[in-house]
Amino acid sequence: MAQKSQEKGVTGPAPVVDAPGRVRNVVLVGHSGAGKTTLVEALLTATGTIPRAGSVTEGTTVCDHDPAAVKQQRSVSLACAPLIHNDVKVNLLDSPGYADFVGELRAGLRAADAALFVVSSVDGMDAATAALWEECASVGMPRAVAVTRLDHQRADFDETVALCQRVFGDNVLPLYLPMLGDDGESTVGLMGLITKRVFDYSPGQPAGGYPPQVRDPDPEHLPAIEEARNELIEGIIAESEDETLMERYLGGEDIEVEVLIADLEKAVARGHFYPVVPVCAQTQVGLDALLELLTAAFPTPQEHDLPAVTGVDGSPQPPLTCDPEGPLVAEVVKTTIDRHVGRVSLVRVFSGTLRPEATVHVSGHGMEERGHPDHDADERIAHIYAPLGATLREVPAAIAGDICAITKSGSAETGDTISLKEQPLLVEPWEMPEPLLPVAIVAKSRADEDALAKNLGRLVAGDPTMRLERNPETHQLVLWCMGEAHADVVLDRLRAGGVELETEPVRVALRETFATGSSGHGRHVKQSGGHGQYAVCDIKVEPLPRGSGFEFIDKIVGGVVPHNYIPSVEKGVKAQMERGIVAGYPVVDLRITLFDGKAHSVDSSDAAFQTAGAMALKDAAEKGHLTLLEPVDEIVIRVPDSFVGAVMSDMSGRRGRVLGTEPDQTGTERTLVRAEVPATELVRYAVELRSMTSGAGTFTRTFARHEPMPTHLADQVKKEHASA
Repeated sequence: MAQKSQEKGVTGPAPVVDAPGRVRNVVLVGHSGAGKTTLVEALLTATGTIPRAGSVTEGTTVCDHDPAAVKQQRSVSLACAPLIHNDVKVNLLDSPGYADFVGELRAGLRAADAALFVVSSVDGMDAATAALWEECASVGMPRAVAVTRLDHQRADFDETVALCQRVFGDNVLPLYLPMLGDDGESTVGLMGLITKRVFDYSPGQPAGGYPPQVRDPDPEHLPAIEEARNELIEGIIAESEDETLMERYLGGEDIEVEVLIADLEKAVARGHFYPVVPVCAQTQVGLDALLELLTAAFPTPQEHDLPAVTGVDGSPQPPLTCDPEGPLVAEVVKTTIDRHVGRVSLVRVFSGTLRPEATVHVSGHGMEERGHPDHDADERIAHIYAPLGATLREVPAAIAGDICAITKSGSAETGDTISLKEQPLLVEPWEMPEPLLPVAIVAKSRADEDALAKNLGRLVAGDPTMRLERNPETHQLVLWCMGEAHADVVLDRLRAGGVELETEPVRVALRETFATGSSGHGRHVKQSGGHGQYAVCDIKVEPLPRGSGFEFIDKIVGGVVPHNYIPSVEKGVKAQMERGIVAGYPVVDLRITLFDGKAHSVDSSDAAFQTAGAMALKDAAEKGHLTLLEPVDEIVIRVPDSFVGAVMSDMSGRRGRVLGTEPDQTGTERTLVRAEVPATELVRYAVELRSMTSGAGTFTRTFARHEPMPTHLADQVKKEHASA
């Protein structure tokens, strides 16, 4: 629950900065279970932000405050946790590691200026983390690596570093080596490679553990330090702007520590060098070293490229600069709906200063297909907060480069731009993944339907990775989600809002058509006193090529069907086509020829001939042969090369047709597999592809055409419809 006052467990006032140079925005990324949330807890404790660290398993951490996160015991949404170290405010953005919540991860990347990859020394990393490194590299985002869980008995720092170097590439080098205790297993300190000093966190040393005692290394540590130090120094010098350093180093000169540190910090900030720091959240080993890296080496907001902006009408605008005195431009990177506080928006300020009581312009464009209609509104910002997980601590303002929270906005949604009322602007949107797992839901009662509509509006406003679809053909309410875990969170949140609902199998909208030509006779004659009903028509039905649509031809001779009733026959035929004949799906691609009929001077009417037209089409269907058409999608699957064989083999089991493969043009070891697959075989493909490729496979889909469904499957659909 979001709180507006200082909470138990939070020490000190909210951190406030007056210059962008005193801000660092860092997103923590890595696979689920790597220890990101636990590391954030340890850093908050080490800096005195909270008095003691919470537990993921107990649901008491700052960042995993969402009930769904507590239930699943893993992060399901982005959380911001600021701290102060060396007079620098570090906004730690804890992102979910599970692939279903990639939308939250992308929001964190948008709000951050650097990424800290958290890699477990026990479990290594998954393919999705490797893909994310490549994504960060493509935009030049500075990165570093924190190797966690050193206290585990299976921890292997050297192997983890080697893995990072194999997967991440060049210039991934440790700044420190773990130092083992007398038992030969526990990590009690770090050995600094640049300074050649030991940082001893042993409980028995004078400082009592944290902060560490700094001393000279023991003789047995020197060989390991020297070997790793030489490799590190060569890596730093290779990225140095001082071209004389390499000559001096190769000439045997001992390069000053201050020079090495300065060049290291520049290379990291530029995104050319990726230091590795071993840390242990439980014993606090390495936390001070990591904090020093975050504050001294990661770039300030002024050093990171800002997104492009346009006018609300799309007109070009000058590039943004991270200037507190510039025009206000901020972006809503996350929106949540709190049952007590209302709408809470996490905001990254790119330019200008966001102040309380200011009237701003809120713009949202380009997300209409996801259920977010374009909107523009002027709103007053009542209060500004520094968020610490769910806790909101009021601050006087938020300057360019900082991250803050606002509440009770009437229209702000994830991805919206906040700008000056007098100068409304629009920030270039970030790429949102397409939700590809459909979940059909049904409210249990009429009252639940009203509550469902209200709660869905709230969820859609805060989650752009979810798409809401009311399918007019299957009459189902479908939530398109990123995966099963995402769907579980969405359904839990709906139920928490007081909605009783159930899920049902997702139906794919099929089509019906005539496989062969036929003819039909429609006779609608009723006489029961008073005005009767009389209409007779004869039609010829011919199938047309796929996608041709509907044609109606009038070949009535001699006025057997009066001219004014011919459109009525067409209307009746079309109405029956929309209702379907054998399975309740629309009938398509037909040419209907009306060639004969009868009318009565008194009892014929528009309604009677509509009914006769529908009856004629059904009669033609009984005499002829109807087949079902299923939609076929063209899909493009992006997978690591090692999974191409498995993906292509799986396609045959889905009645798919592989069109070809080609190397991914991003320069990574990935392949694009193009195929055509019936949509009925893709309902759960988002889940199954992820399982097949260890989370590394992604795909996109576009409708290609309709094709006849195999007879045995079509017969099954017809039987289900008949028994419904």
